[in-house]
Amino acid sequence: MTGKKRYRKMIPAAILCIVGIIVFALLWQNRAPQEGREESSESSGETTAKEEQWRAAETTPLGKYPETVEYTLGKISGANNSNLPIGDTYEDNAYTRYLRNVLNIQNINVFALEADGSYEEALAAAISDRDIPDVMVVNGRDNLARLVESGMIADLSEVYEQCTTDTIKEMYDSYGDFLLDSATFDGKLYALPNAEIDDGAMMLWLRDDWIEKLGLKKPETMEEAMDVVKAFVENDVAGNGETVGLACSTGLIAGSDETYGVDTVFTKYGSVPENWILNDNGEVEYGSLTQETKEALGYLNELYESGVIDSRFLLRKTENIDELVIDGKCGAIFGRWWAPNNPLNASYDADHTADWEPYFLTAEEENQVQTFASFDDWMYVVVRKGYEHPEIVGKYVSAIFDYSRYEDNQYAREVNEYFSINVDPTARPMNINVDYRDALYRSGENIRKALTNEISITQLSGLERSYYDTCRSFVGGSLTTANGWAAYTSRVTAVDTLIEGGIKEENLLFMGEADAEIPQELQELEQQTFLQIIVGEKPLDYFDTFVVEWYENGGRELTDSVREAYAATLK
Repeated sequence: MTGKKRYRKMIPAAILCIVGIIVFALLWQNRAPQEGREESSESSGETTAKEEQWRAAETTPLGKYPETVEYTLGKISGANNSNLPIGDTYEDNAYTRYLRNVLNIQNINVFALEADGSYEEALAAAISDRDIPDVMVVNGRDNLARLVESGMIADLSEVYEQCTTDTIKEMYDSYGDFLLDSATFDGKLYALPNAEIDDGAMMLWLRDDWIEKLGLKKPETMEEAMDVVKAFVENDVAGNGETVGLACSTGLIAGSDETYGVDTVFTKYGSVPENWILNDNGEVEYGSLTQETKEALGYLNELYESGVIDSRFLLRKTENIDELVIDGKCGAIFGRWWAPNNPLNASYDADHTADWEPYFLTAEEENQVQTFASFDDWMYVVVRKGYEHPEIVGKYVSAIFDYSRYEDNQYAREVNEYFSINVDPTARPMNINVDYRDALYRSGENIRKALTNEISITQLSGLERSYYDTCRSFVGGSLTTANGWAAYTSRVTAVDTLIEGGIKEENLLFMGEADAEIPQELQELEQQTFLQIIVGEKPLDYFDTFVVEWYENGGRELTDSVREAYAATLK
């Protein structure tokens, strides 16, 4: 009985409790929407602002990400850690610090290997495994085509339109259509290509202090220059019978980033070996097979037989030639405007009396032949398909090659100072360069005009100002380092020599989808024949036999294929 009574007494209390909960819930229901809207409005405001930041970053060249965007990277590294200052790395240097400050992006390197076969192997393995980093430097259009065909890389057409500045677009436009066309497949842009500035013609670099020592006249023609080199050898300027003649590599033809070639001798005869050319009949032809090439080989043989060309050049490697230059045993090499940066700076560092001066002796013969652009070893930057932020490659080139040059803060200055202290461009996260086709001549002329007070230094870009400061210090005598000499001699002396010679931009043609790479067998046949003729192991007329063999061993089919591809571009 007692238990029942307790139970009856508890019922009203339970009912009251339930009623209270219901009332509270109803009251809260009436109250909650208002408070919820306030909270939602505040949260929405924050979200919207952040979303706008993200949207601006993803669709504009220089919009900064509200949070750090990381990307895995495959890149080509440089020798000696790209000459980076002590403490700097490929993931933390002037470029990466600038990019973090301006865009808030950071590279995480998956592989950073030298372009000596190591990088190519890593690249091939990544493509084969279908496991590529978010961003990757691709060497060669054939590799680019493989990635496109496999569906592994992103279409960057929209990225290019939205996330590169007008200046960057102007830079690419200065090359005509062929550069962007090389990265375009079925109307879609799949990569940002390297915009390789016109490096100018090869020049003959002579030690003017040796010319003065022997009381010789400065040469004005190729023949006079070779007589000067012969005098160096015959008079043993270096002493101890160690003077060598014109130093050259067995490769004979130097690429845009190489030295020690004899390209200039071929140029003298209107020959362009190792290049596809458009002959006088409007037909595509391989430049190594022309009559002009034969004549150039005859002249090189004369130079070798007379002792002008280093008698032991067949036995030397690049590092051996470097040693000859540094040790003061050689006073003549062919090289481009940047030769003072490498290898001549080491010569000047060892001996400040080593007065290397450039001679442009083939100005009239330059650009007489129309050549085709070869993309066999061209560099491209691609983005993995599916990566969340493909736009960073467009933003990267806009920040590094446009904005940084005109921005004046510690990060931009640090980037531009890298050039004056000879840090290799491979220090950049992405290896490509983007600039005007004639950037070399524009900047060189501006630096010279600033040094002679023809223009104000305020008219210089940050890059130009960096070189200007170094050159001014060198000329004024406050800077006596090899880097100071190299900056002035390359950017002012050499570039002025090209400009005064009336250099023109190289006239390049695009041959379309042709696989124009010369097979290894034919490359070896060509090099062996040329070297044999130069050193006299084969008579000059053997060149005609070589031409026949070249065509018979696959050269004819290759030539026909290239001609068909070029014809297709004209339709």
